[in-house]
Amino acid sequence: MSRQLLKGNEAIAEAAVRAGLQAYFGYPITPQTELLEYLSLRMPELGRGFVQAESELAAINMVYGAACTGARVMTSSSSPGISLMMEGLSYIAGTELPVVMVDVMRGGPGLGNLGPSQGDYNQIVHGGGHGDYHCLALAPSNVQEAIDMTAEAFDLAEQYRMITWIVIDGLIGQIMEPAELPPMQPLKTSYPDWATRGAEGGRKARLLKSFYVDTLEEEAVNIRMLKRWQEAREHLVRYRAYYMEDAQFAVIGFGSAGRIALSAVRAARAEGIKVGLLRPLVISPFPEAVVREVADRLEGILVVEMNAGMMLDDVLLATEKKTPVEFYGRVGGNAPLPDEILEEIHRLAKGPLTTSGHPRDRWFNRISKNN
Repeated sequence: MSRQLLKGNEAIAEAAVRAGLQAYFGYPITPQTELLEYLSLRMPELGRGFVQAESELAAINMVYGAACTGARVMTSSSSPGISLMMEGLSYIAGTELPVVMVDVMRGGPGLGNLGPSQGDYNQIVHGGGHGDYHCLALAPSNVQEAIDMTAEAFDLAEQYRMITWIVIDGLIGQIMEPAELPPMQPLKTSYPDWATRGAEGGRKARLLKSFYVDTLEEEAVNIRMLKRWQEAREHLVRYRAYYMEDAQFAVIGFGSAGRIALSAVRAARAEGIKVGLLRPLVISPFPEAVVREVADRLEGILVVEMNAGMMLDDVLLATEKKTPVEFYGRVGGNAPLPDEILEEIHRLAKGPLTTSGHPRDRWFNRISKNN
């Protein structure tokens, strides 16, 4: 197929349709609304389910019910809307249902603003709703990656019976880029044994729930979920490495932050600084073994994020303080500029570097002088 100019939100919506999306439930919120708007036309014309719910709470509970049938279902929202969905997501996780979620992050906390952010990292990667559960989270940095990851997200959700996220920000949701859409896949015609599809052929009733009065039964469910998570940790390790073969220093960033950082890395390379970029494509599970391996041969690492250092904590855990780590972040719905990151690379290359103290504190002490 030929490439065409596509907006990020609409590209994700069409990729989901072509991956066999059977039902979508959502509520409008900027900078995600184009995704819902696109599906409000596309799904009915294909005879598939679309509901604009009265709220994010209603939307996620509609997703919960539809997912019990084994159908391919999805919703999307942006940061404060995602927060409202967390109770329902915990129920979905506890019922072991495959669901695809799209989070187009915006500035916060609270209502914040419409600017791009990565402030939902902890909410998505380290829990969200209550209880012991994990989600898969894919982090594209451009429209083509967003398309490809959306097409695969449904397969991953079903493989691991786990909530699977497409995590982007307002930049990727609103940007227009040339990209290629996948071919249309047929809708599902067979469903898993656990799905509630009605009394077919006189089979026994199926009950899906997240409520277990017996604590030992609840523990067994948790362990079953953790086994699938451990399998994902082993097999779902994905990242992109740039200029890492001879790198003395590395920048680590995901999504838009990683994309912007690549420009700074190339500029630093042109100046003779041996710096590379490690960009996680999957942030949950986090590629800790990869970070640990590269850290052992680096003189220093710079973590770049559009938050106050959330993935930074995962990098620090992976490096085990064996390698100096520095941090640069922009908050409040602002994206870092390549020149800003280049300045931080200069700082990293000049040293002196330390493994003592927290890099977030050093970053905050620098930025607070100017604010």
